[in-house]
Amino acid sequence: MMDNIKTKAGFVSVIGRPNSGKSSLVNWIIGEKIAMVSHKANATRKRSNIIAIHKNAQIIFVDTPGIHEKERLLNKFMMDEALKAMGDCDLILFLAPASDNLKDYIKFLERNRKEIPHILLLTKADSVSKKELFKKIEQYSKYQDKFQALIPVSIKKGITQSYLLDEVIKELPEHPFLYDTEILTTDPVKDLYKEYIREAIFNNTSEEIPYFADVMVEKVEEGDEIDNIYATIIVDKKSQKGIVIGKDGKTLQRIGFEARKSIENLADKKIFLKLFVIVKQGWSQDKDLLKKIGYIIE
Repeated sequence: MMDNIKTKAGFVSVIGRPNSGKSSLVNWIIGEKIAMVSHKANATRKRSNIIAIHKNAQIIFVDTPGIHEKERLLNKFMMDEALKAMGDCDLILFLAPASDNLKDYIKFLERNRKEIPHILLLTKADSVSKKELFKKIEQYSKYQDKFQALIPVSIKKGITQSYLLDEVIKELPEHPFLYDTEILTTDPVKDLYKEYIREAIFNNTSEEIPYFADVMVEKVEEGDEIDNIYATIIVDKKSQKGIVIGKDGKTLQRIGFEARKSIENLADKKIFLKLFVIVKQGWSQDKDLLKKIGYIIE
């Protein structure tokens, strides 16, 4: 069908500080909940490819961990994921919350050594007054020779997905589509299930727990009417295990219920989800264990 039409295709890395709205933006663009979203910072831990078709273009958005600097081995992996995504793409969307000062953007310009073209998005534009927003645009305007476009964005109101995608595809190269037009992500299904369970942990436990917990999907048994999923939640301390399980197992039940509903919406079938909780002290500093979980440290 596309044989006689010039098509475009390319990778667009979504970059910004933790909690700048990267995963929410990508989900909003494609109209599906694929990327994990949390109001807590550093929810995303590894790159994820999410695919949109717009007009004659296939856009592979690369959702990334927030750019930050911390000492834990896991955090170093997350930083590497973001920096690799910056260097391996055709275009960057840099997300800067409208209430932020310019220091993160200035650091980004320093890190963008290959000078990959970028569009600057002022996210959460509805969180500031029009006067404040215009002032922020004026502050960024002195860097107008650096970005391809500056666009205020609110996923609640304002610009449409189509307007943003029109700006994105202007910067993409002519190229045949890279993936089947029916798929929304190149991520393995186990990774998607893992992220839904992690999201449920973020939503149902205290501030500390999500950052010291992760998930291994041990086994997926596919059936005609129901899939069985067995997963293990890893925490750093015995006290954290108690919090995740909760009194009479209530917290773990809530985590399981929320994750199962999300997975059922994705899989479009019934899901049986069995969760286990184990303690692995120092797991976020253990290179071999991180590899088992899915974070390969080079």
